[in-house]
Amino acid sequence: MPFARTFPASTIPASLAAHATLYLGRVRLVTGLVLFAYVLTHNLNHALGIVSLKWLEAGRAIFLGFWRFPPIEWALFAAISLHVVVALIALYRRRSLKMPFWEGAQLVLGLATPPLLLLHVLGTAYAHDRFDFKDSYAYVLLSLWVFQPGYGALQALAVATTWIHGCIGMTYWLRLNAWYPAARPYLFAFSVILPVMALIGFADAGRAVAERSEDETWLPALIARDNLPGAEAAAEVHALQMLGLWICGGLLGAVLLARLVRQQVHRRQAIEIAYESGAKVRIQSGMTVLEASRIANIPHASVCGGRGRCSTCRVKILKGDRQLPLPSDDEKRVLARVGAAPDTRLACQLRPSAPVTVAPLLPAQAGPLQAQARGDYHSGRELEIAVLFADLRGFTQLSEQRLPYDVVFLLNRYFKAMGEAVSGAGGYLDKFIGDGVMALFGIESGMAGDDGKRACMQALEAARRMSVNLDDLNRHLTADLKQPLRIGIGIHFGPVIVGDMGYGANQHLTAIGDTVNTASRLETATKEFDSQLVISEQVAHRAGLAYDASHLHQLLVRGREQTLGVLALKSAQEAGGEEIAERPHEEAGVMKD
Repeated sequence: MPFARTFPASTIPASLAAHATLYLGRVRLVTGLVLFAYVLTHNLNHALGIVSLKWLEAGRAIFLGFWRFPPIEWALFAAISLHVVVALIALYRRRSLKMPFWEGAQLVLGLATPPLLLLHVLGTAYAHDRFDFKDSYAYVLLSLWVFQPGYGALQALAVATTWIHGCIGMTYWLRLNAWYPAARPYLFAFSVILPVMALIGFADAGRAVAERSEDETWLPALIARDNLPGAEAAAEVHALQMLGLWICGGLLGAVLLARLVRQQVHRRQAIEIAYESGAKVRIQSGMTVLEASRIANIPHASVCGGRGRCSTCRVKILKGDRQLPLPSDDEKRVLARVGAAPDTRLACQLRPSAPVTVAPLLPAQAGPLQAQARGDYHSGRELEIAVLFADLRGFTQLSEQRLPYDVVFLLNRYFKAMGEAVSGAGGYLDKFIGDGVMALFGIESGMAGDDGKRACMQALEAARRMSVNLDDLNRHLTADLKQPLRIGIGIHFGPVIVGDMGYGANQHLTAIGDTVNTASRLETATKEFDSQLVISEQVAHRAGLAYDASHLHQLLVRGREQTLGVLALKSAQEAGGEEIAERPHEEAGVMKD
């Protein structure tokens, strides 16, 4: 059969495992959102205790009116059960417990949540239905604040545990959205303030109940009003709590034991994963490439925590691609979103069934920005873009006459002015080189197949803004400068290789190629032409600028056999118009590099 020849039978279980991961992830997300909504509204209700016990009880009526509406209550308990089951399955399916701190924190806090909340759930929702009484806040606070303050401390711990667990999950889910970086400070502030307010409300209302309990008539009236249960009901609830704790412990122990048995069974069925760096890791069948990286302490990006939602863990398959299981539909969708090449897979979803050689495509410190990328140029792509180089004239001599502090201050003012010009024109500020600037234009439009007009117009607009900003800076620094700052700018358009390059924390998006070298040469040529801006004929043509061919200079560039036609503009502010034919410069000639 063709299928069997292309994809061996050993890959079929791995493919099924990928689909299982997909559906389990969806169930965990949906149930997690339901539970987070419950915890969120519960904490909001607690916070009303800051106002008064009366407000707290009024909030409870609204809260329970929604969550104890039968269909919603059934959905809530179904979400709780499924979330616990999926968590235990996910724990079993993990081939390694080595994981980043926040993933580990989410796992530990999630496992701690059922034991911490068990008594509270049994003492309220279960007891309310079983013994037909009103589980008011007065009853709850009397139990936890007055009669059993130790359990009250555990419930305060449960508030923090459930909230932090939920916030970690929400962060992994939301951080992939483009709006998240701007909203993050506000979400963080809210995530800190709400549980604090909930605990303060709990404490204030607890003190109010404690004061009322000193009145000998208050407690009998509460018992009669709410039909509070007696000692037999309390004994039943505590017996169920112990049973529940044994069940929780038993389930967790069974999962850990099953993991141990599986590890012993698969010990001799090791699969080797080789990395481009030369590192090799032997893993058990069913383990993902991302887990392999973590086991061997190989830095590997994973913004979503290995849930298959982002693409930052993607790897290039260098060898062994024919033996790999098919990607799931969701994996294909994520890879298609970033325009990944056919030999690219998600490390968190790929479970090799045979030896494979891979190369991570993004730096280990890649963040949500790389996950949102619409094109996979971060991993390397040849594009046609506009490259701008700018450099201060005579700054070396200027810096020799100043104190180090003055030099740093002046450069930072200059970099700010140039950076704002580039970003304002829609460019990407690649790097500052000494007192020079390198900027790229048209990366996104190049990925979209644009002919370069937009890129070149953006680069010219950036040059114009740089000139304007430099004039403004000179006016502000008139008293500090003997001579105004001068700048030279060169712009060229052509093919480059774009990608994340560098090492460690210094790896970032940049471009290399003859176009970059030529743009640098054009910047140098501004001295020879006594001009502020020199652009190549390609830039002028792509941007749609009208010019007289007699104004072209022919420039010999090292490494190029033919001369390059260039236009020299006395001021970069002249680049703002569409007609430059009436702006004569010195007679055309040939300049040698």
